[in-house]
Formats: sequence, structure tokens, C-alpha cells
Amino acid sequence: MNNLQLAVHFFLQIAVILLACRLVGLVAKRFGQPQVVAEMVTGVLLGPSLFGLLAPEVQASLFPWDPTQTTRDTQSYLFPASQLGLALYMFIVGMEFRVDIVKRHFKSSVTVSAAGIVTPFALGGLLGWAMFEWTDLFPEKTNLFEAVLFLGASMSITAFPMLARIIHFKGLAGTRMGTVALGAGALDDAAAWCLLALVLASFDNDYSHAILNVGGGIGFVAFMILVARPLLHWLSPRLFDKGTLTETGLVVALIAMALSAWFTDLIGLHAVFGAFVCGAVLPRNVARDTVQRIQPLAVSLLLPLFFTYSGLNTRISLIDTPFLWLMCGAVLVAAIAGKGIACWLAARATGVPQREALGIGILMNARGLMELIIINIGLQRGIISPGLFATLVIMAIVTTLMASPIFDRLVGKGFTAEPLPPFDTDRDTAGAQARS
Repeated sequence: MNNLQLAVHFFLQIAVILLACRLVGLVAKRFGQPQVVAEMVTGVLLGPSLFGLLAPEVQASLFPWDPTQTTRDTQSYLFPASQLGLALYMFIVGMEFRVDIVKRHFKSSVTVSAAGIVTPFALGGLLGWAMFEWTDLFPEKTNLFEAVLFLGASMSITAFPMLARIIHFKGLAGTRMGTVALGAGALDDAAAWCLLALVLASFDNDYSHAILNVGGGIGFVAFMILVARPLLHWLSPRLFDKGTLTETGLVVALIAMALSAWFTDLIGLHAVFGAFVCGAVLPRNVARDTVQRIQPLAVSLLLPLFFTYSGLNTRISLIDTPFLWLMCGAVLVAAIAGKGIACWLAARATGVPQREALGIGILMNARGLMELIIINIGLQRGIISPGLFATLVIMAIVTTLMASPIFDRLVGKGFTAEPLPPFDTDRDTAGAQARS
């Protein structure tokens, strides 16, 4: 395809993706699932696992795919578009993240996070060893250390951005339950990405990459808190006109997001972390108006592209023997027991009431979006096989689909906890300065 043909074809793909997401969303809504979960499922349905199985020629025509990347196909433009959608989405999650509330429940968040990392990592590492020894789910160039570490990290991940949407969908934002889950999820994902950095360093036989990943990430967070945040607060009153964020103000916020995503991607961490941290340090008034401007486009148009990109890589048919399905079941059981049960018990140990602790365990068990990110990297780098990729996609989908209905059944619909406290003073001050 030439550039014009690619562009025309891309528009058709967007129309099909959005239509499919909305149709699946209508069905998912009847089962109490948020739209973002429906989009995750739709991505797999549009890939070779269903659409390609029922109408292979139509699917191949609509989503041309060349695994060798010798020709320009869907991957050449869908991947960067999906990464933009992902970064913008995490930017929004960061802007809505309440750091001040996490501080109020820091002990519970850290305890739940530790339980949600150690237990699933141990179970995942054990499964990684078994798969390495008795299956071909890891390529030959992946060694035992990398297999154990990668699967352990994959099991430890939490669907942090999806967790945020589920919490918002259920009206739990600002409650102790929602805040502890978000705080623990953020810590879990940071730890999982550090483990992934070690895997990639071992795979490349260059541990300087891991040092750069971890050290650069710490330095980046320190810079954003100590330098970028005060600078943005000082600048924020100049970005408003009559109480409304100007176009220049919106561009400044997007430039900050893009530079943050670029830097964390440059040092070997994923762009989503830079985008999230940037969103978290923006002044409240800038964040509020920026979310209103970009959320519809990012969530409704760009994010579904990421799920479709992941779905095109998923071939469930590769799990084609009873033993492989047994391995898939073992992954699912280990994921649920290692994350959900461990986090529930950890929350109870820190004094969180039973219903809230149970809700935290259920919410933390969802893998969703972040699981897809980490296993996509593993597949692209050749650390895992397409068969193991499909297994982990199934685990991500099942654990995410479980979260909402099990929460409603065991915790209860319309659950309410402690009221939302006011924002921290410095953010409110910045907002007042801008409005004046």
C-alpha cells in the first residue's frame, strides 16, 4: 500500500473498531461491565481468535498483518496510534489521581502492594520454571532466569488505568477502598516494571540498561516533583483567561506529557509512566480543564486502537492441547489466588473493614491494560512465544471480567465508604490564583 491507500484504509479500520467496541459495550453494560472492559474484549474478537476464524479472508483484508514486518501493514501505523492513545489515557489517570488521599492510607496501600507483588510473583515464578522445563512456551533464546522473572512480573501487575476506570464507574473515587487499591496498584506496577527491566537487561546481556531504567525512573520522578511541579504551579495563572484554560495552556500540558512520555520511553521504561507522573504533578485547575478537553478523544477514539493492536497479536488457537489448557488454567488460578486473596488478607491485617478489604482484593485482581502492555513487550522482544502470549491474554481478560460482577455480588452495588476529602491546599491555592 502507498501512503494514501494506508490512510484511506486506516479510516475504515477506525470505523469498524469503534462500531464493534460500542456493540460489545452494549452487551457488556447489561452485565455491569464498564466500556473499557468491553473494548479490551473487542480487541481480541477482532483478531484472528474470532473474526479471523469466522471470516479469515475478510479479516486479513481489513487488518493486513505481516509478522516479518517486511511490508507496510496495519502494524506500521496502528502501533504508534495505539501508543498515543495509551499515553493520553494514562495522562488522564494521572490528572485524576489523588496523591493527597493515598497519603491518608499509605500504610494500607504499601501492605496491600507488598502482598500483591510477593505472592503472585512467587506463584508466577514457579509456573515460569514449570513451563520452561516442560513446554515450548518460552523461545529457545529465553533462559530460565528470564522465564521465571518475566512470568513473575506478569502475575504481579495490576490493571492500574483500568482499575481507575472501574473505581470511577462504581463511584468509589476518593473512598478508602478506591484509594488503597489505586495506591497499591501504582506501587505494584512500578515494581513489576523494574522486574521487567531486569528481564530485558538479561535478555540483552547488558545490566546497565536495568540501572538506567530504575535510576532514571527515580530521577525522573524526583525532577517532576521538585522542579516541574513548582514550575507548573507558578505558570498556571498565566494559562487561564477568565477562569478558563487557554489553548496555549492546553498545548503546554500536552507538551509536558509528550516530553515526559518520551523521556521514560528513552530510558527503557514505558511511555505510560512518564504520562502518568506528568498528569499527577499538574496543578488541579490545569488538570481539570485538560481532562475535559482531551478525555472524549483519548478514551473514545484512541484507546480502542491499543486493544485492537493487542488483539491482532492474540491467537487463542495456539493453545491447542489439553496440557496447554491445563497450563492456562494454572496461570488463572495462580493469578487469582496470588493477587486477589493475598491483597484481601493484607488489607484486613491493616485494619480495613471486611467488606472494603474484600473489595480491594477483587479490584486488585484485575490485570487488564497493564498486563497487555507488559506481555506485548515480551512478545515483541521475543521473550515469550505467541502461545504464552495468548495464555496471558486469556488470564488478563478473565481476571478483568471477574472484577465487576464479583464485586457487586460480594461487596454490593452502590457501596459507599468515607466521604471524599478536599484536595490538598497547594492545589486549591493554585486554582484560586488562576480564577482570580
